[in-house]
Amino acid sequence: MEKVWLQSYEQGVPAEIDLTRYHSIIDVFEQSVQKFGSNPAFQNMGKTLSYAETDKLVADFASFLQNTLKLPQGERVAIMMPNVLQYPIALFGALKAGMMVVNTNPLYTPRELEHQLNDSGATTIVVLENFANTLELVLPRTQIKHVIIANIGEMFGTLKGGLMNFVIRKIKKMVPEYRIPNAIAFQTALKQGAAQSFRPVALNRDTPAFLQYTGGTTGVAKGAILSHGNICANMLQGAAWIKNQLREGKETVIAALPLYHIFALTVNLMIFTQAGAKILLITNPRDMKSFIGDMTKNKISVFIGVNTLFNGMVNRPEFAGLDFSGLKLTLGGGMATQKAVAEKWKSITGTPIVEAYGLTEASPGVSCNPLNIPAYTGSIGLPVPSTDIELRDENGNPAAQGQPGEMWVKGPQVMQGYWQRPEETAKAIDARGFLETGDIAVMDEKGWFKLVDRKKDLIVVSGFNVYPNEIEEVVAHHDKVLEVACIGVPNEKTGEALKLFVVKKDASLTQEELTAFCRSELTAYKVPKNIEFRDELPKSNVGKILRRELRDSEQS
Repeated sequence: MEKVWLQSYEQGVPAEIDLTRYHSIIDVFEQSVQKFGSNPAFQNMGKTLSYAETDKLVADFASFLQNTLKLPQGERVAIMMPNVLQYPIALFGALKAGMMVVNTNPLYTPRELEHQLNDSGATTIVVLENFANTLELVLPRTQIKHVIIANIGEMFGTLKGGLMNFVIRKIKKMVPEYRIPNAIAFQTALKQGAAQSFRPVALNRDTPAFLQYTGGTTGVAKGAILSHGNICANMLQGAAWIKNQLREGKETVIAALPLYHIFALTVNLMIFTQAGAKILLITNPRDMKSFIGDMTKNKISVFIGVNTLFNGMVNRPEFAGLDFSGLKLTLGGGMATQKAVAEKWKSITGTPIVEAYGLTEASPGVSCNPLNIPAYTGSIGLPVPSTDIELRDENGNPAAQGQPGEMWVKGPQVMQGYWQRPEETAKAIDARGFLETGDIAVMDEKGWFKLVDRKKDLIVVSGFNVYPNEIEEVVAHHDKVLEVACIGVPNEKTGEALKLFVVKKDASLTQEELTAFCRSELTAYKVPKNIEFRDELPKSNVGKILRRELRDSEQS
């Protein structure tokens, strides 16, 4: 397909990016340290670290992994934390030491956590103490040998020995060594790393950086291998897209989306670290009162979120009273932004929500609306620089102009493949290097893309992908369930919500009982909000449950 979208690019945005500019994520970080050393880098709960201070702690953590734990290059290190100061330290430190980072949702249930740790083969995990109990439940059935336990308060004692020692004692008391024998406090790890000399490791664009877990097209959680080059490429693509509106070293960015999610990882952490911005880490965005309080103390210039977050904000009366005079960019992704929400956001803040599109396997950015749009467009915009999109019909041939087709994406941001799943990789990436998205789109004559459908069974809840296969497998394990099907239904708050259709094996089964079971096995956003009991479920002539008919029945 000819790149007709280039005619619609904002002036100054290049058609291609220079992939040789950085050889690794650590190269990006260290260049920012050199340029913006004294500038604030990360702020959380009133504590601020400069780029230079962060660099020192990153080096200490890398030294600890290398010298104390003696981890070989390529070892998988899981990070199970929300947005706290230790997150960027652990992430950049692990990458600096040549490790692969396995981003782990701290809200995972034991079942989900055990699968990810075992699938990745992680031997080391950094976990916030609040979530250590979940880890403790699965630890004996994993390959984890080293547990580094972080505490929110410990970072406030970074330069104060007395407070630091108090926090370490507190952690040991809360998580006794007899429960997790190989546990060490994060601050102790930094101290031990600082006492030893770090030896630089060889990194290049092909070096794997992340195992970023995703449901892919099957619903089975698998790790997308994202290299240093993949992430750097997507960072450069995003940086080129937004450069007209932003000033290096002068921006303050809200990081309310969890950094373990690929959207926030690349956009919040990478793009704005490269730009020398102050990144305001929001640990619990659901605490809107505290969140808005943080915004009153900082003049925010960039806000990155999903529809659920935008909707929550605009419906808080105190949000409208904030000073938005410095807000230059609001970027939305992860799920479709609803038009009513976008219009209300602009009426309050004066800036439109600029929507982007991507997927984990593409690091994630694929397309974005230009920043000079005056209002909500309802489209996913234009492919970012150095990116090709082909629309293919159901026979795999190019879709005719203006006709819908499945999106296939090619670019330097496309993953290396799925971790230890060559057959799944071969299904996802064709011989020409194009990635199958499963999403159906149309392109107009000026190169603008609009989604018209998507993977049939994918459900997006507050920006998180949920695959019904996983939900159904969990529910089917309940002794009183005979058959189950899961679909997505519209929801004003979360975009979509999960609905279960269940045929009982035991008539005594109740909605409350099944909901409680789901909560014990699934992360909160995967727990169905609605349960409908039926005598039977629609099936094909070969006995396959027809989710499509259930969806149609909900719409009729």
